[in-house]
Amino acid sequence: MSNNNARRDFILRTGGAGLALSGLIPGLGGFQAALASELADPLAPKNPHFGAKVKSVIWLHQNGAPSTLDLYDYKPELQKLAGQAVPASFMKGIKTSTQGGVNKLWVSKERTWKQYGESGAWFSNLLPNLAEHADKIAFIKSSVTVGATHDISILKLNTGDLNPGRPSLGAWVSYALGTANPNLPPYVVLYNSDREPQAGSQNWNSGFLPAVYQGTAFRPGDSPILYLDRPELRTAKQQRSQLDLLKHLNTSSAARYPNDSELRARLRAYELAERMQEAAPDAVSLATETDATKKLYGIDDKTSESYGEVLLRARRLVERGVRFVQVVSGYPQNAGEGDNRRSWDAHNNLDENHGVMAKMVDKPIAGLLADLKSRGLLESTLVVWTSEFSRTPWGESGSGRDHNPWGYTTWLAGGGVKAGTTYGGTDEIGLQVADKDTAVDTYDLHATVLQLLGLDHLKTTYLNNGRSERPTVVYGKVIKELLA
Repeated sequence: MSNNNARRDFILRTGGAGLALSGLIPGLGGFQAALASELADPLAPKNPHFGAKVKSVIWLHQNGAPSTLDLYDYKPELQKLAGQAVPASFMKGIKTSTQGGVNKLWVSKERTWKQYGESGAWFSNLLPNLAEHADKIAFIKSSVTVGATHDISILKLNTGDLNPGRPSLGAWVSYALGTANPNLPPYVVLYNSDREPQAGSQNWNSGFLPAVYQGTAFRPGDSPILYLDRPELRTAKQQRSQLDLLKHLNTSSAARYPNDSELRARLRAYELAERMQEAAPDAVSLATETDATKKLYGIDDKTSESYGEVLLRARRLVERGVRFVQVVSGYPQNAGEGDNRRSWDAHNNLDENHGVMAKMVDKPIAGLLADLKSRGLLESTLVVWTSEFSRTPWGESGSGRDHNPWGYTTWLAGGGVKAGTTYGGTDEIGLQVADKDTAVDTYDLHATVLQLLGLDHLKTTYLNNGRSERPTVVYGKVIKELLA
């Protein structure tokens, strides 16, 4: 037997003993206890580093990058300068132009603005329903990122890296906290398109973490989970016998290949699938929801119906203990193939595009906040609204906007958040962050979300190829000004 195999077998044989002794001898535990715990049940509930402000996260990704200049960031100076070339002073520090080049400043003639709530937050006429919840929201108006390509920036938003291979934030949360409901996945991805979101499962994978922590995607429609029902001709006893045989075979293989996290994830998945046959249909079904609740989420309107359904499912999932629900916006059911309304990516005809996309999400998101509040769930849930980047103050193709990673708006709502506040801001035309000291990168957003879940992003670590890795790579700071 090689030295490496001997060490591996020793660790596996003594892991259980380490776990037992860790409860008896102060200070003992460490690696042996952690390893034994992982082998016993990798999704067992784990304690946070400190008191958590929230139990769950609903992450609302607006796919395609909406223009937050047309939603939340009112700029009177931009209105005055519309039609003129971008003053050179505003371009300072921008070394490369975006794909369409730098054109004349542009504002929509259809856009009107109004302040809402005691906070006086600005909203455009595109979001009349969400505007009524202004005082529940903490705005980050100094968000920045790297890159101006959708796939790259979406990957960075979800995993902290520009290249595939790192775990998504939801996977880190599953790894660090385990599951609060053993009958449902701790990390679920929802979308309202007829196909997977852009870049697909790379955005909810587990990277170098064990595969059991990756997200589980639920499809839109009446049957979000494929093959959930037991076949008609198979009894529960027959199914249990089949699972026991599979478990025996896989366990034998797992003993030979203890480092194969995919195999351990498969073992876990079979057992979870059986339990989900009982729990999941109730979790994803909207049949018991009242007509009033469905109307609250905009399910009575064709444009907002599909997005409203996935947000209502998101509420039902966090209600049942799911830790992290990622909702990726798709397109309305009445948007045709090849239409300018399949995502927020409005390089042309922004008024048509944002008119439809905003109507799709406005009432459902407002309904989600109201519903969480009325059920006492907003205090234990963090809602995050964000995108891969935003859009420029100059026009493109006459009536659209290009990509803008230099300054845009993100917002948080829910437990532990200082509601009714705004952090940071962009310059007078909404192009760049005005004060670079207030810039909030992806890493800072992740660090803040983890903080609200009771996790120190510096101490949430995993040993990968001899290196201690963490969710925020080597960056990140908690935005304390956002915390209540």
